[in-house]
Amino acid sequence: MFSFSVPLGKLVRGLSRLRGGGSAFPGLVVEKIDPGFMERTLASLPHGVAVVSGTNGKTTTTKMVVELLESQGLKVFTNRSGSNFTRGVAASLLGDVDWRGKLDADVAVLELDEAHAVHFVNKVSPRFSLLLNVLRDQLDRFGEIDKTARLLEHIAMKTTDTVVLNREDPRVARIAGSVQGLGSVHHAAVRYFGLDESLRSTFPNDDEMRTATGTASPGTTPAGELPAAPEADVVLRRVGARDADFEFDGETVTTPMKLRGVYNIFNAAAALSLARAILGTGAVDTPKLVKALGEVAPAFGRGESLTVDGQPLELVLVKNPSGFRLGLKSFPAGGYATMIAINDNYADGRDMSWLWDVEFESLREDGVEVLTGVRAYDMALRLQYDEVPFGAVDTDITAALRKFIDGSRGKPKRIFCTYTAMLAIRRELAKITIVEVVS
Repeated sequence: MFSFSVPLGKLVRGLSRLRGGGSAFPGLVVEKIDPGFMERTLASLPHGVAVVSGTNGKTTTTKMVVELLESQGLKVFTNRSGSNFTRGVAASLLGDVDWRGKLDADVAVLELDEAHAVHFVNKVSPRFSLLLNVLRDQLDRFGEIDKTARLLEHIAMKTTDTVVLNREDPRVARIAGSVQGLGSVHHAAVRYFGLDESLRSTFPNDDEMRTATGTASPGTTPAGELPAAPEADVVLRRVGARDADFEFDGETVTTPMKLRGVYNIFNAAAALSLARAILGTGAVDTPKLVKALGEVAPAFGRGESLTVDGQPLELVLVKNPSGFRLGLKSFPAGGYATMIAINDNYADGRDMSWLWDVEFESLREDGVEVLTGVRAYDMALRLQYDEVPFGAVDTDITAALRKFIDGSRGKPKRIFCTYTAMLAIRRELAKITIVEVVS
């Protein structure tokens, strides 16, 4: 069967791209005709498979890990399209394998949606995993966040070499007990990435976000609270306007950062820790590693900066309360024309009630010029309650984007958008400016 599955899959992929189809469809086809394609192809990699999962930051963190490993001479396969379902991985493989199904790579670093990662690791046991955070996101899909934590725990339990955990997220940190406990089969090693104490308030965990004091509500117990913070492999010590300090191996290094957004800088510590785990104790060129980290550009739509009419236009992905809060903090609206695009498609999450957990007062002074997307009127109502002025409301993203560009000529622009809205906006922007093609 598999003798023709790769050529057929490549043909479907080519036709799908010509027709502007979804990046994951060819993967769905090859999964149906050759269920063992993905497992068979990835089994040949010398350094195995590394899975990156969690609620926020998967795409940019995966991009960082890939570039860090490439700086050390490794050939890395990754699902660059951002389609983080198993069929998206299969589709990406079709683009990289030769006609015989051979993958020329040393390691695979894969971004995986929390739920679909469970299906993936049941087929392919990752050698490494990086679990970023557990925050309230897409409750219509995942239910409460303790269920999301259990999904991540399953990934960890299937990992055979090293699990990298967020020390500052109690629901993630407590997974270490399962990995290293008496019931663990693999007894994978555990390492952490963490924050300097001075930065803890900048990156609140989910429990801390829901209380005014930064502590759990009276009568509740924070899930998985650790009695003492374990030592972290990599610690983010300082975040500057354009640089950051990271501590590892007993030394603190300073590097400039092209990445925008404080949340990306914390995830840089995560990327460093996973890359160090994959590289092992061999000859790691640390100066090259740090230099590569400083040169990573934002992943598409994640603080991505384009140029329209000679002015910057920044796309800021927002998908849950934490992401929107940190986006507003990292990309303040002052001096920018602002548009917000909110969709409620499956990939965005159908339940948009989370918008009421975000504080929009920072937009009050300059206002929002255009609201768009399927849930544009929900966003308008939310802004009214925070007394944020806004202009046009148009559910048609194409028409709204044109209004926004025409109405704000000569000004830098910023668009906060959910995932599918971001994809639609990028397609439209590609008609008038240079937009990176992600395939």
